[in-house]
Amino acid sequence: MPFLEFSGITKRFPGVLALDGVSFSVERGTCHALIGENGAGKSTLGKILAGVHTADSGELKINGRIIQPTNPLVARELGIAMVHQELAFCPNLSVAENLCLGDLPRRAGFVNHPELRARARAMLATIGADIDPDTIIGTLSTGREQLVQIAAAVGTGAKVIVMDEPSSSLSATETAELFRLVRELKARGITLIYVSHRIEELFAICDNITVLRDGHHVVTESIASTTPHRVVTQMIGRELLIATPHHLTRPLGDECLRVTALNSPRKFSNINLSVRAGEIVGIAGIVGAGRSEVVEAIFGLDPAATGSLAVKGKSLPLGSLATALAAGVGLVPEDRKRQGLVLGLNCRENTCLAALPALTTFGWVRRAAEQTLAERYTKRLRVKAPSLETITAGLSGGNQQKIALAKWLARSCDVLLIDEPTRGVDVGAKAEIYQLLDELACEGKALLVVSSELPELIGLCRRILVMREGRIAGEVSRDDFSEATLMRLMAGVAAA
Repeated sequence: MPFLEFSGITKRFPGVLALDGVSFSVERGTCHALIGENGAGKSTLGKILAGVHTADSGELKINGRIIQPTNPLVARELGIAMVHQELAFCPNLSVAENLCLGDLPRRAGFVNHPELRARARAMLATIGADIDPDTIIGTLSTGREQLVQIAAAVGTGAKVIVMDEPSSSLSATETAELFRLVRELKARGITLIYVSHRIEELFAICDNITVLRDGHHVVTESIASTTPHRVVTQMIGRELLIATPHHLTRPLGDECLRVTALNSPRKFSNINLSVRAGEIVGIAGIVGAGRSEVVEAIFGLDPAATGSLAVKGKSLPLGSLATALAAGVGLVPEDRKRQGLVLGLNCRENTCLAALPALTTFGWVRRAAEQTLAERYTKRLRVKAPSLETITAGLSGGNQQKIALAKWLARSCDVLLIDEPTRGVDVGAKAEIYQLLDELACEGKALLVVSSELPELIGLCRRILVMREGRIAGEVSRDDFSEATLMRLMAGVAAA
């Protein structure tokens, strides 16, 4: 008998059929991969199991018994917990307070702090996490914060844990620690539902895989009996062909961006780079190397930055966001949810947000012009949304990323700084974003792209700058591209 069964699970949201009769089973003590394009229904299915959403129809069973996790508390009592993609903690409270927030120990009407710390230590010990319970959770790294969330799940006796994109914001070291923990939890008989876009990690740690497409179940099979290429084809329903970017065959234009001797205390030093019209230049480096800090400084977000900056030959002051915007510079930030979008606004409003000065007359937005502009760029980027009035928070990660890009295209920026262009995006949406970046370069725009994925940079760029410990460790031309060369520069290891 299967341990966990999904039978005919259907879920509708306004204007969207998220899941349509999804049925498959999961074996006890395994790590079961759940994969599909953005909007395929993966996270929705996990949230139904964890009690965040309620299915419109269908049944959930554990050990043959029908369960109804109508809310997260009921799900927890059933032994089900979820590690969310967006870590849901109170950042100003301690680790102990967050772990026990739903059931604070009391004595004489006050919080019993010794008991609070003891409980938290016991929960952290269940996964071997060496974290001080009194630490304010907002001061932890993303990886450590995620350990706390896993400790909360395991410490409350969860037998089923849903992990939604658990490695999307982790460094290589933190990801390795996560994988170790997943294997340990499986050995204890805990069942894991692992939602991810990173196919290579699914093949490293998962036992079985279920593919969803457009809310429908496509296939469930063992990892050993399939291949990454086959999974990609099942996800998107077609062969995915990655073509050589067209901009690589076109002549470069004039220099659009030049940075000389850029410095910022405790962040980076002596950064020199240039990008020409029609060129995509990549920045590689491990987490903490200073990549994001450099593009933020170019965009005017670092008041402590010194050095010189020129756009299209015109010298610009550092630390001035308004000046950078006026010069035609745009930044697609790493964290689209907190920095790139206003999630409570709709698609139309977010797409036109950076272009509002050109859409207003005497302080009033010209709604017809705004509508036309939003339609043009959401169609160009093939944004999948019920309408332009759909709230952006309700879109899949890939479509949110397209809106974050559309915002700067609508402003007609000539220099685009793009930090992690495809983080949390499925392979189909990745291919579309790569094609878009290629088109922008062909149109003569200058692109500076930061990415943690070396194959992404190797596929897109003419040149790659490698950063290490706040400095540029080297520049690699396309003829010399290889992951080994880039990783040696990133790690500071001389070639053999």
